Amino acid sequence: MSFYVNQIGDLEYLCADSLNNVLHGFSTRYGGVSTGIWSSLNLGTHRGDDPANVRENYRLFCAALGIEPDSLIFASQIHSDIVAAVDHTNRGEGLDRPVPSHRDAMISNTPGTSLVVFSADCAPVLLYDPDHRAIGAAHSGWRGTAQDIAGKTVLAMVNAYASDPARLQAAIGPCLGPCCFETDADVPQAIAQQLGSAAEEAVEKVGDKYYVNNSLLIRMELERAGLRPECIDISTDCTSCQPERFWSYRRVGQNRGSLAAIIAL
Repeated sequence: MSFYVNQIGDLEYLCADSLNNVLHGFSTRYGGVSTGIWSSLNLGTHRGDDPANVRENYRLFCAALGIEPDSLIFASQIHSDIVAAVDHTNRGEGLDRPVPSHRDAMISNTPGTSLVVFSADCAPVLLYDPDHRAIGAAHSGWRGTAQDIAGKTVLAMVNAYASDPARLQAAIGPCLGPCCFETDADVPQAIAQQLGSAAEEAVEKVGDKYYVNNSLLIRMELERAGLRPECIDISTDCTSCQPERFWSYRRVGQNRGSLAAIIAL
């Protein structure tokens, strides 16, 4: 299984084979109407972009996915391990009205709900339960990974919907790759507290610096939560290596837009 590209005019987004039975997509920078530093498919509502352009970008992306913009439910991301169950009453939170509380991951089994997590180097993680028709979405930067946000999202689906982890399907979207995720010792130390010696497989020490494979760490956490390896797709795209295609905080700092990953029932 792998990721593949969908192209509709200038709009480009990625999908994963593992999630072929559910509506989903990982955005790129291509195909929107924003200009300047937000060019062109900026999906961040608090980046300084013209709100009318952001809303039109959502209309374009949602039309490509086959969902309605008013079905969207945003995460309000603070690099936490907070997982929230949402339903039809949460529709519109983020795009039409404020998100009422912090959450870095969401789950739902309500038809007509579309979960949205944002990234610009952090990893977006999407989950699907084909048996109970439930979905999950998590934002997992290294802080989220160090707190097992992906594994806790799986556990939330087990507790809320009786999901069987061995039946879940998952995709880890484009993020900062090990080629560019250079850090000091504090990051691998924090992750080692969560994963123990297993984390060493995803960390390479070069001189005084460390290079971290966040996607591999998330895969470890999903497998530890009970997912089967063959049911997890990982994008090989590094957001920092392709600044013309993806937003990257590591590359440009705060003067940028945001990517979005969406999964919908």
